[in-house]
Amino acid sequence: MIDHTGLSVSDFARSKAFYLAALEPIGYRMLMELKPEDTGGFAGAGFGVPPKPDFWIGKGKPNDPPIHIAFRVANRGLVDKFYEAAIAAGGRDNGPPGMRPHYHANYYGAFVLDPDGHNIEAVCHDAA
Repeated sequence: MIDHTGLSVSDFARSKAFYLAALEPIGYRMLMELKPEDTGGFAGAGFGVPPKPDFWIGKGKPNDPPIHIAFRVANRGLVDKFYEAAIAAGGRDNGPPGMRPHYHANYYGAFVLDPDGHNIEAVCHDAA
């Protein structure tokens, strides 16, 4: 079982704003922010559903190749809301909300590229 994961971002402030907006519809909030003066140089933000962050971004050289991260959500409407919020926050379309039957019969997902080109997805595996 994965406890937490993360990725490096080139512009911490821009990416933090993107993820605050994009993940809010699925119940994620920024739960922790680490400042360079507190960590010896690392600037990072942890997002998740309270009480614990499970997705982190950190200032650094963006991962190359870009990373794919999928957030599992409870219903298809949340996939749609994630996509709308992520696009409004400056994300780039990488696959609008819809069925992906090549994965499995109930796979409903949406894909957005974050400011560094990471492929961020919201997915629901339940029937409509």
